[in-house]
Amino acid sequence: MTIIQEHRTEVRSGDVQYQVAVITRSEDGEPERVTVTVGGERPDGEPVVEGRLELDVTSVATVAELLETSLRTFAGGGSRRRSRGRPAQQGRPWTDEMDAELEARWLAGDSVAELARHFKRTPGGIRARLPRVGCDPEHPGNHLPTPPSLREAEEGAD
Repeated sequence: MTIIQEHRTEVRSGDVQYQVAVITRSEDGEPERVTVTVGGERPDGEPVVEGRLELDVTSVATVAELLETSLRTFAGGGSRRRSRGRPAQQGRPWTDEMDAELEARWLAGDSVAELARHFKRTPGGIRARLPRVGCDPEHPGNHLPTPPSLREAEEGAD
């Protein structure tokens, strides 16, 4: 077994000292695994929590989101929870590939609603992104017109 990465954190809450250890490891020929160990004890050594998760490295992000959402629900910090009906990609960064696909689909005639469904974003998010990729959100299938300051530079180059 080879340990690839290890992260340990300790924090005190009230009179309980909590520890979390996350270790990424690999076995010869096996996919990477992540072990999450959680513990907590009172000053007299009495354990108040202990547990261990063994995860395939590809499921870590999903399990992390599940734990965060579940724990925030009980902690009363629901403001960061994903609301029902919110598109899955809303608020997430756009990649260069996504921008290129957005531009191509817009120029091919896809509507804002179709693009929102495809990219799992809100129609407002799509309309806001279109100008960033050079597309005119007011005129489906079109790029933005060249601003006057750039038209003069283009005409001078001819």
